[in-house]
Amino acid sequence: MAHILPHWTWPDRVGEVTPVHVFSAADEAELFVNGESAGRQQREESNYRFRWDDVTYAPGELRVVAYKDGEEWATETVKTAGAAAALTATPDRDTLAADGQDLSFVTVAVVDADGNPVPEASDAVTFSVRGPADIVATDNGDPADFVEFPSLTRDAFSGLALAVVRTRAGAAGEIIVSAAAEGLEGARVTLLAS
Repeated sequence: MAHILPHWTWPDRVGEVTPVHVFSAADEAELFVNGESAGRQQREESNYRFRWDDVTYAPGELRVVAYKDGEEWATETVKTAGAAAALTATPDRDTLAADGQDLSFVTVAVVDADGNPVPEASDAVTFSVRGPADIVATDNGDPADFVEFPSLTRDAFSGLALAVVRTRAGAAGEIIVSAAAEGLEGARVTLLAS
């Protein structure tokens, strides 16, 4: 596993130094900025972060290749996002027990026309559910958001929002969770309660 921070959508930082961190258990990692190597580093003992502190921001792509025992082990790519165009929805699992207690956490991301996450998006996302389940909470991770958890509308925070879906006791069947935001293509996922 290799994870790049930060995102790579900084329209106000073109030409400015923007440090890049990669978190990985790899032995070595090489960072590429728009296809050019920014250098290969070895992991220090007990440190799972690789740092490139002198990267100059330019829109495009960051890619890391992580190595273990000299072999390519993991990669990750992040790209500069365009304008928000759509929502995507991803459940943490899609098969649930129809016991009235089982939950699925459905993460909604705001993405551009190419499917890249839009990290600064704050669109209002409205959730709905059809079938033998209820949306019992929504959230977004924003510590300054005081909207009540049962609200079916939640502003995205850092481009993300979450719906918590609970099955109904003794009610099996298909559950369709939908997410909509003004001006964006909506998203939906299908879950199964059995």
